[in-house]
Amino acid sequence: MISELHKIKGAKGAKKKRKRVGRGNASGHGTYSTRGQKGQRSRSGVSGLKRLGFRDTLRRIPKKRGFKSQKPKYEAVNLAVLSEIFRDGEKVNPSILRKKGIVGNIGNMRGIKILGQGEIDKKLIFEDVVLSDSAAEKIKKAGGEILQPKK
Repeated sequence: MISELHKIKGAKGAKKKRKRVGRGNASGHGTYSTRGQKGQRSRSGVSGLKRLGFRDTLRRIPKKRGFKSQKPKYEAVNLAVLSEIFRDGEKVNPSILRKKGIVGNIGNMRGIKILGQGEIDKKLIFEDVVLSDSAAEKIKKAGGEILQPKK
């Protein structure tokens, strides 16, 4: 075992040389040192652009008409999917939907919204999910229960 740190050798190519700018033409980064020619940003002591974060946000917003917002959206689940997977009398909430693999990790989503596409004939209990009007109507008609007000 080597006890002296200065004798340890790394893997081949493990130590990459630092790029030294402004050291003549042999390095390929001499004379203007990758700064272009004249102007404020070619001089020393110039910090980067001040509002890069804001510019980045502006760049992400589409220029086209009809753009709505960057608000997080709901993860949509149809009644048809729920009627296939759930049994009569089961609870439907975000954690159970995640466990059964119907929705992924919500992350920056607002939550889960149940849409009324398809038919349901089971009495399911819904909690902590948002329901569309048509879904709420079909659930009540099937004898299901909604444990929070729909939004």
